Amino acid sequence: MFDSSCIFCKIIQGSIPSTIIKENEYVTVIENIAPKAPTHYLIIPKKHLIDVAQLTQADQQFGWNILKIAGEVAQEKKLSGFNLISNNGKSAGQSVFHLHFHFMSGKNLYSGEFKL
Repeated sequence: MFDSSCIFCKIIQGSIPSTIIKENEYVTVIENIAPKAPTHYLIIPKKHLIDVAQLTQADQQFGWNILKIAGEVAQEKKLSGFNLISNNGKSAGQSVFHLHFHFMSGKNLYSGEFKL
């Protein structure tokens, strides 16, 4: 379920410290250490999945819980809007090969050039 060389797996297992915003049985939400918006969290499944293309029907609870927890965080933080972004594959800018979503709020990402 975990990859011993993956930084996100190490964060989920607690061997690398992080600021946890919220978690449940399937996903963990942490603060991004290099935020690109006033609110910038990472939503990480608690199973080592490379990217969206790796999700199977057996993994549907991870996909659902990513979306569910994003809505819960937005409601709890009283955010009026947010973006969910997932880079899938090296050519799309993915640099950590463990599925994750950037949860970003407080900045219009489409008002100019934007890079994660």
